[in-house]
Amino acid sequence: MPNCVLMHTIQGFHLHQEVQEGMALTKRERHIYAAGNTARGYRTFYDSVLEGIGRIYYLSGVVEGITSPIIESIGKEMGRKIEQVEWIHSPFENGKYDGVILHDWKVAIMDSSYPRLYRPQAPGVIEIHVNLQTALNVDLLTPYAVQIAGWFEGIDKKSQEAYAAYGEALRIHDEWEAPYIENLDREKADQVTEELKGLLFAGEPLNKTAHVRRMYLGAATPQGPVDHIMKLTDHLDKRYFIKGRPGSGKSTMLKKLVAEAQKQGLDVEVYHCGLDPHSLDMVILPEKSVALFDSTAPHEYFPSKPSDEVVDMYERAITPGTDEKYADELFDIKARYTQKMKEGTAALAVAQELRDQLNAIYIEATDQQRLKAVAQAIMSRLARM
Repeated sequence: MPNCVLMHTIQGFHLHQEVQEGMALTKRERHIYAAGNTARGYRTFYDSVLEGIGRIYYLSGVVEGITSPIIESIGKEMGRKIEQVEWIHSPFENGKYDGVILHDWKVAIMDSSYPRLYRPQAPGVIEIHVNLQTALNVDLLTPYAVQIAGWFEGIDKKSQEAYAAYGEALRIHDEWEAPYIENLDREKADQVTEELKGLLFAGEPLNKTAHVRRMYLGAATPQGPVDHIMKLTDHLDKRYFIKGRPGSGKSTMLKKLVAEAQKQGLDVEVYHCGLDPHSLDMVILPEKSVALFDSTAPHEYFPSKPSDEVVDMYERAITPGTDEKYADELFDIKARYTQKMKEGTAALAVAQELRDQLNAIYIEATDQQRLKAVAQAIMSRLARM
């Protein structure tokens, strides 16, 4: 009987059901970003994302072009044996991975190549460092030492240019917020928040400490902004699409709901803005099967299920006619903001081109059989868990 694949979703994970000769194995997958190219530089939430993971294999000594395929191969192979797999995407190169978490085993395989840094917990016990330089033919790399150093310097320079452009975009975004903040009725905004609290937290508080897990909603990448909102939420019973304008209180409301969820003992998934990590873009309450997210550009979505609901902060809390009153000013602000965002994306694209050249020369100097042996050794250890 040939394999067939049934796809649906459950409990926050994209779910694949492989059926073969009458036997079914379900695998739930999530796709997230734990690091970002932001207006405040390269910022990560690795400590939060990896909290509770009992063993972390850090792949070191090489470049992303070598580590990502190993992460992918281990994740796909071992993912067949377990139910919950979480892919951590790279913000530097679309289609590459910073890591994979095999939740059933509380194990993660992570890239620790530059610029990724992690806070150690118990080296040798929780963190296992796997040096992939043993698979490199250094003699093949030596003639390119100066060029390699130049590529790293260029990557850093272009990354900093991107962060500077995003920083300027965030400053312009503050200008964009100003007329709406000036015309925000805070009592009405608070009323919306209280209404949602009443809907979300009507029951008795849970007798436990809430677990809060932080990550990014999406990321600024060399191909522009990317997110996985629909994959993360399409299984949920209720989704609130929060509409509005910059400065209309969306992030503030989400922060208040996170605080209330913690008081109620509810676990919370907090998704930060990929441009400004100080701002929130989405909150998921797994125990309530509810998501609330900022559904405005560049992550604008519209209801597609009967249970989906729109919460429009512009209609509920902003003085009518504000858009029209400041139309000329806002047109100029949007144009300048868009230009800076494009400049940031262009700089990341150049950095990716340099990464591609760096990856190519390292891959050429790598003994692929040794890499396969390293991956197999890790998988053999995992198979005994």
